[in-house]
Amino acid sequence: MMKLSEELSWRGLINQTTYKNISDLDNQHINFYFGVDPSASSMTIGNLAAAMVVRHFINAGHSAYLLVGGATGVIGDPDGKKDERRLKTLDEINYNKAKISKQYRAIFDRQEFKIVDNYDWFKDIGYLDFLRDVGKHTSMTQLLGRDFVQQRLGEGGSGISYAEFSYSLMQGYDFLNLYRNHGVSLQLAGADQWGNCLAGVDLVRRIDGGEAHALSTPLVVNKNTGVKFGKSEDGAVWLDPELTSPYKFYQFWLNVDDDMAESLIKIYTLLDKNSVELIISKHNQARSERGLQKVLAREVTDLVHGAARRQSVERVTAVLFGKENFSSLSTDDISELANEIPVLHMGTVVGALVAAGVVASNGEAKRLISAGAISVNGSRIEEDMHLSVPSLIKKGKNSFILVLQ
Repeated sequence: MMKLSEELSWRGLINQTTYKNISDLDNQHINFYFGVDPSASSMTIGNLAAAMVVRHFINAGHSAYLLVGGATGVIGDPDGKKDERRLKTLDEINYNKAKISKQYRAIFDRQEFKIVDNYDWFKDIGYLDFLRDVGKHTSMTQLLGRDFVQQRLGEGGSGISYAEFSYSLMQGYDFLNLYRNHGVSLQLAGADQWGNCLAGVDLVRRIDGGEAHALSTPLVVNKNTGVKFGKSEDGAVWLDPELTSPYKFYQFWLNVDDDMAESLIKIYTLLDKNSVELIISKHNQARSERGLQKVLAREVTDLVHGAARRQSVERVTAVLFGKENFSSLSTDDISELANEIPVLHMGTVVGALVAAGVVASNGEAKRLISAGAISVNGSRIEEDMHLSVPSLIKKGKNSFILVLQ
């Protein structure tokens, strides 16, 4: 069995760390924290990459504190964009906190962890006290050197408000507070949070004379485009099923290219090294079958949405693009399908094709039917017909219509 340092290294999950020797992770019990701001109602698969590091730490016996940034969320994390973030209302922040906490519980199901909210320790801090006790120990030179500040102040930047400029100091105080009250000595984060992590390490050392550390995981980048991973044609890939449906989530992983899939299965699954190497080896013998992508899609969808939802998505996928019969779908499966393709309430195939905009006219629909290009519930038809419901109409390889009552 691999030690934690070996596991993280093999999976490519270490970007930067303050540990002089990464094997220090293997020789002591560590209380650590990982945080997400409630700037949205859901984490993305970018957040999930860093969260997978948390899973490995928990599996190695370390103690996790999962932070929702109720206080830092009021300000908004400067992300290098030219413009300031829109301030959210407290109601929005509270809603988002609840949703992110729910995702924590899903991703870390049956694991030991504690959820904390930095609003709990910031809400009663006086401004003068904060400046005296924390701000006095923070170097302006270091803050001005942060990448996000330089981007805002550089050519073409729109400047930065004092509020967003102070974000790094607030996150640094999170670390100090958790160090004092929970014995937390390590922050885990994505690579884009490295400067903020160091702010906390520095405060723990300067104010309490303590030793604290940070470890960041690399940002996952599409090897072909150089673009930060986690985008689809519809935008970000979210963990919330209301923002990215389980079907689209599953399809996203199913459609990554071979090179990306080999990296992603190490990052986004808990499969051990021997299993991963065997899966890759089998995949390379018959790449057209996309066995690697199927395992990747299965494992990540199980983690985020659960096995039952994933199995439903697989059945829907098999009906749409495989050889499974439409009649094999359950009522829940059909509901899943109804979220992804046009749904009509039409009596005939020709009427449905025209109403869905798949064809331009009744004449075109009839010609396609005569040519054998239209199927209903998996069987090609030769003439227009009245539909029993529910029914699935298919034109070509990728055009579908679901007919319901």
